[in-house]
Amino acid sequence: METALSIALGLGLAAACGFRIFVPLLVMSAAARSGHLTLTESFEWIGSTPALIAFGSATALEIGAYYVPWLDNVLDALTTPAAVVAGMVATGSQVADLDPWLSWSLAIIGGGGAAGSVQGLTVLTRQVSSFATGGLGNPLVSTAEAGASLVVAVLAILAPLVAVTLLLLGVYFGLRKVISYRARGDGAAATAP
Repeated sequence: METALSIALGLGLAAACGFRIFVPLLVMSAAARSGHLTLTESFEWIGSTPALIAFGSATALEIGAYYVPWLDNVLDALTTPAAVVAGMVATGSQVADLDPWLSWSLAIIGGGGAAGSVQGLTVLTRQVSSFATGGLGNPLVSTAEAGASLVVAVLAILAPLVAVTLLLLGVYFGLRKVISYRARGDGAAATAP
């Protein structure tokens, strides 16, 4: 059961990296420093004071940059690969009790996949917002993403199985919404003169 919890914890933190890259890493660093999160030996640097300062600074810059009207869409393109890497790091920091090959496979496929999936949905959401509101709704999207990243990261540490379940439901309903929006858009385009 402990292995399942550590995998769920890693995947929950990875998914939070899909919303914002540095918020979950900051939460992990603070939780490790306060004794609420145990990191695998090779990832103990995440709980160091320099890492905490670096993650705090990077979090402030990342969140602030997403409120600049045109920069938010540019950041989406740049942060997608970084979110995948952060998801791999977050998952890798939690799955040490397994064979190294399996640990890294879980980190790369599971963690990278979770972060990439959530990041992909946030990119689509921002594109829809940019199109529908001319970018005026993007600050609301940015606020929701930053808040979701914080909530998911904290929830992953406190209740990993709940976090993963909620994320799976969120991805499911998010995909349904995107598919529904695209279907309406295609239908409207087909009936236009």
